[in-house]
Amino acid sequence: MARIPIALQLYSVRDDCARDLPGTLKAVAEMGYEGVEFAGYYGRSAGELKRMLDDLGLKVAGTHIGLDTLLGGELKKTVEFNRAIGNKFLIVPGFPEERRNSKAAWIATAKLMSEIARKVKPEGMRVGYHNHGIEFQRLEGQYPWDIFFGTADPDVVMQLDTGNAMHGGVSADEVLEVLKRYPGRAATVHLKEFSRTNENALIGEGDSKWGEIFRLCETVGGTEWYIVEQESYAFPPLECVKRCIQNLKRMGK
Repeated sequence: MARIPIALQLYSVRDDCARDLPGTLKAVAEMGYEGVEFAGYYGRSAGELKRMLDDLGLKVAGTHIGLDTLLGGELKKTVEFNRAIGNKFLIVPGFPEERRNSKAAWIATAKLMSEIARKVKPEGMRVGYHNHGIEFQRLEGQYPWDIFFGTADPDVVMQLDTGNAMHGGVSADEVLEVLKRYPGRAATVHLKEFSRTNENALIGEGDSKWGEIFRLCETVGGTEWYIVEQESYAFPPLECVKRCIQNLKRMGK
């Protein structure tokens, strides 16, 4: 399989982006990141963002957006904006309480996301869902993650956040099982470390089984982007994400 490129979720350096977006993107590119995933656009137009990224040779690996931007008349605007910046992955990072407070709610939300996936597919785009911790805390005897992805169409991207899953309570081995359980659906994966003994552990310094995660992403996962999302109170944000990509390079990525 072709090498999987590495992007940065800009939420990791959100304060830097708010202060100086062009300078922050330049720093991210110089670290060796090949793409970025947005979590807000800092008041910039699609054209402005595209020019900044093109000038730096950065691609768009995705965007985190609210479910409301994919509903009704907002969907067309969202598709147009993302077409203009060259993005095909529309990822929802969390659902409102009423869409996830029961098994029935998760099933209904999965069906809704499947409908949206069918609408954006002709545009060459995909929608997906990104976990925090609650998706791996049992609800009516099941993980909400499994309720959701057991219902959703295969076209709905499973953006597994490795660290968030472990924060939710699953083991490093269970993270691997999630990737195995949904082959071909982890089109983008959030690389985040988790350590039971060091809350400031960066990628490669904690409990995650990175070698196995990479092997699964590169074989059964269907992964197109690795996306770093990491924060450490021990380092300024830009230093933190720089150390993360350095650690990934040391691991051969």
